[in-house]
Amino acid sequence: MGTYALGSVFAPASVALVGSSPRERSLGRLVLRQIIDGGFPGRIGVVNRRYPQIEGVATAPRLAGLDFAPELVIISTPPAAVARAAASAADAGARAVVVLTRGLGAGPGSHSEALQATARARGLRVLGPNCLGVISPHAKLHASFAAHRPPPGDLALVSQSGSVAAAMIEWARPRGVGFSGVVSLGNAVDVDFADMLDWFATDRHTRAILLYLEHVGDARKFLSAARAAARGKPVVVVRPGRHARPASPPASHAAALATPDDVYEAAFRRAGLLRVHALDELFAAAETLSHLGSVPGRRLAVLTNGAGTGMLALDRLQDLGGTPAVLSEDTVLRLDETLERRWSGTNPVDLIGDANGPRYAAGLEALLDDPGNDAVLVVNVPTVLSDPLETAGAVAGVLGARRGGGPRKPVLALWLGDDRGGAKLLGEAGSPTYASEAEAVRGFMYLVRHREAQTALMETPPSLPEDFAVDREAARAVIGAAMAQGREWLDPVATTTLLAAYGIDIATPVPAADAAAAVRAAQPLLEAGRSVAVKVLSPDIAHKSDVDGVRLHLASADAVREAAGEILDRARRLRPHARIDGVSVHPMVLRPKAREVIAGIADDPVFGPVVVFGRGGTAVEVIDDKSLALPPLDLRLAHELIGRTRVSRILRGYRDVAGADERALALVLVKLAQLAADFPEVREVDINPLLADASGAVAVDARVALAPPKRLHRGRGHPRFAVFPYPTELERRLVLSNGREAFVRPVRPEDDAMFRRFFAKVSAEDLRMRFFRAVRDFSHDFIARLVQLDYARSMALVAIDVESGEMLGAVRLLADPDFERGEYGIMVRSDLKGAGLGWRLMQEMIGVARWMGLATIEGQVLRENSTMLSMCRQLGFRVVPDPDDSTLMLVSLPVPESHL
Repeated sequence: MGTYALGSVFAPASVALVGSSPRERSLGRLVLRQIIDGGFPGRIGVVNRRYPQIEGVATAPRLAGLDFAPELVIISTPPAAVARAAASAADAGARAVVVLTRGLGAGPGSHSEALQATARARGLRVLGPNCLGVISPHAKLHASFAAHRPPPGDLALVSQSGSVAAAMIEWARPRGVGFSGVVSLGNAVDVDFADMLDWFATDRHTRAILLYLEHVGDARKFLSAARAAARGKPVVVVRPGRHARPASPPASHAAALATPDDVYEAAFRRAGLLRVHALDELFAAAETLSHLGSVPGRRLAVLTNGAGTGMLALDRLQDLGGTPAVLSEDTVLRLDETLERRWSGTNPVDLIGDANGPRYAAGLEALLDDPGNDAVLVVNVPTVLSDPLETAGAVAGVLGARRGGGPRKPVLALWLGDDRGGAKLLGEAGSPTYASEAEAVRGFMYLVRHREAQTALMETPPSLPEDFAVDREAARAVIGAAMAQGREWLDPVATTTLLAAYGIDIATPVPAADAAAAVRAAQPLLEAGRSVAVKVLSPDIAHKSDVDGVRLHLASADAVREAAGEILDRARRLRPHARIDGVSVHPMVLRPKAREVIAGIADDPVFGPVVVFGRGGTAVEVIDDKSLALPPLDLRLAHELIGRTRVSRILRGYRDVAGADERALALVLVKLAQLAADFPEVREVDINPLLADASGAVAVDARVALAPPKRLHRGRGHPRFAVFPYPTELERRLVLSNGREAFVRPVRPEDDAMFRRFFAKVSAEDLRMRFFRAVRDFSHDFIARLVQLDYARSMALVAIDVESGEMLGAVRLLADPDFERGEYGIMVRSDLKGAGLGWRLMQEMIGVARWMGLATIEGQVLRENSTMLSMCRQLGFRVVPDPDDSTLMLVSLPVPESHL
C-alpha cells in the first residue's frame, strides 16, 4: 500500500492504547508513559474495562466509547484479541495501528493472518506485530517501549528487530545523535521496508536512512523503493547472517557461489545502497554522509603533526581502495613559503610536533585549494608543544570562512586524546570527528562508495552491439522439448544448441552410449589431427569430477575406448542409483594462454535469477573468487561485474600473456541475463570453464537446469526478476496524420544522446511550457533521470521516426508509491506540431496507466498552454485551476477500462 496513511503513524492528531493496564511492567502502561512524558500534543485515549484511569488518563471500556476518533491505535492485547482490536480501531475511525503483541504465529489459520485480512478489508495500515513501536521525535510521538526517548534529528532508522532498534537508540544517546523517526517492523504483515523507504525518501526532516535488515519479502518492491530513495538521500544498510549457507545443497558451481548474503550484496549494490557490517559502522557512515554529502574521487590528503599517524592513515586508505593524493607543485611551493620548510614535503603533510594554530590553518588552506585531492583528513596528535584546542579553533576558523565562499571540500578530523573540547569544536564547525585514523579513513571511503553508487545510478550504459543476436525460436524449441519430457537438466547436445542460439561459442559434444560409440564419435576429430575429451553423461551426477568422470587430451581410438570404459565402470560403481546415459565426446579446445573463468545463472529464493562470474575450474568453490549481479544487465554492468573479481587482474594481461577480450566476456554475461529474461523456465546455467584470451571466449563445458516457472513477484512483468526488465510488450508502430511512421517504445538508459539531439530541436518556448521555466542547458544528471527508469513504478515512451531514427517526442508517467495516481508529462518536437503525435502519445500514455494498474492520471499545465488544455478536455480530463498557483491548471482523468 506504499505510503498510504503513514502520516497517521508518524504525525497523528490523536492516539489510543488498547491493552494497557496499571501493572508496573505492563507493556501498554510503559508505552503510555513514554507517550505522555514525551509531550505528545494530541489527544490520548486508553481502553480498559476494569480501571477508570491509567497514568492519569481516563479510560473507556472500548474504542467506540472514547469521546474522539483516534487516528492511531497502539495494540498490546493477547494474540487472540489483536485482530478484533484492529477491527474495532478501524470502526472507530483509526487509519493505522501499531501492534506490539508477539506470538501471533504465521500462515493459514494464524492470528497474524486474521490481522492481515482484517486490515486489508478496512484499508487499515498495520505496523508490526511483534515490534518495538514507532518513534517520531519531531511530532513528539514516542509510542514505543524503548528505554529512552531519542531527541529530534535527521537520521531515520528502520529495523526489522525491535531489540536492535532499542540498542541503536542507546548507542546514539550519549553521542547526541537524533532521529527523524525510529521504526521497528517486527513481522511486517503490512508496512515493510519498501513503504518506509518511500516515506522517508520524501520526509523533509530526514537526511539519511539507516536500515537493519535481515530479509525482505517482496524483492521487486524493495529494490524499486530503495533505488528511488538512494537517488535522493544516503541509504545505509547493515544485514546479519553474512556466513549463512543456502538451505539446500547447491546442484551447480554457480549456485554454490551465489550464497544468500552475496545475493543481498548484489541487490544492495544495484539499488545504490551503502552496505556496512556492524552497528557502529552504520551510524558512522550515516553521520559522515549526512554532514559531508559526497566526494568527486578517491584521493585523500592528510594534514598532521605526527608523521607516523599520517602514514598509518594512508596505509589504511590504500587497504580500502582509496588513493593517497599527490601534492601539486604549486601546493608544495606554497607550503614551503608559508611553513618555512618546516614540514614533510609530501603527503601526509607533517607539520612537525610543535605545530600551532596558524600552521594548521595555512596547511589546510593550501590543501583545500589543491585540485589534486578530493578531501582532507586533519589529524592532531597530543604533544606538550601544541595546544589541541588552539589548533582545533584554527581549523574551525578555516571551515567557517569557507562556508561563505571558496572551494567546498570535505574535511574530516581526528583529534587523538582530546579532552579539552577540540573535537567538539570541529564537530560544530561541520567536520565529523573520529576516534582513530582507521575510523577516519573508513569515513572517507563511505563518501567515496556513496558517490560511486550515485554515479552508477546515473550512468548511461552503451548501446548493445550489433553482434548481440539471439535465435529465440531455436531456444524455445530446445526448452519446450525438455520441459515436455520432464527433464530437469538439459543433455549436452541440447545445452550446446541453447547456448549457440544466444551466440555463446561452445565446443559441440557428441553423445555415445558406450565405449565403441565413443570411438566412432571421436574418429572424425582424430583423423583431422585433433584430440578429444570424454566425459560421463548422466543427469544425476552434478559434478563430473566427483566420480573422476572426465578424461582430456585423448589422441587415439584406443585411448578413447579405454577412457570411456573406465569412466562408465567407475560411475556405475560409485553412483549405483544414478542414470548413466553413456559418455559425451568433445573436441579439445586448446588455448594455451587462456584464463579459466566461470559464468552462469543461479537461482535465489528471494531475488530470483542472479548472474555469476568468477575464477573457473574444478576448484572454483575453494578459490571462491566471484561476483554477482541481478539481471537484466547491460554492458556497463557486465564490465563492473567482471571488475569486482580478482581474476579480472590476470584478464588484463601480464608478462608475455596478452590481455583477454573482456568485451567478449561481458557480452556472454549480457546474453546469459537475456536468456534468463526470455525464458523463466531456465533455473540455473553453469559455464565452467569458459576460456578467455585475446581472441575471445569459448565455453568448454556447460550445464543448464530447467523448472516450471514459479512467480516470485506480484503484478506484471517477468515472474522471477527482482529488477523489472524492459517491457517489450509496450512496443508498437504508429502512422501519423502526415503519413510519417513512428516506432513507439519504452525509453532505455542508452537513449541519452538521442534525448540531447531531440532537445536541440525543441524551441525555448516549448521547453518553458513543459518545464514551467526557461531551460538553457541539460546536465548529465537531468538527462539521466529522464532515460533511466525504474519500470516497476514509472514509464516513458519515446516516438522514433522509422526512416531516420530521429526522436520525435516522448510521454512519461510516474506512479505514486501506492500505485493509485500517476503524474504525466509530454513533449513533441516543435517542428512536428499538427501531425497528431501529441494526441497519439497521450492515448498511449492512458493505455500505459491502465497497464500499470493506476486509478487516476493527473498533471499540471500552464494556464497559457491552450493547446495542451484543449487536448486534455477532448480526452476527457477534468481541468480546474490550481488553488496554490494561479499560473497553473490541474488536469485529472480516471483511467478507463479500455481506450481507443
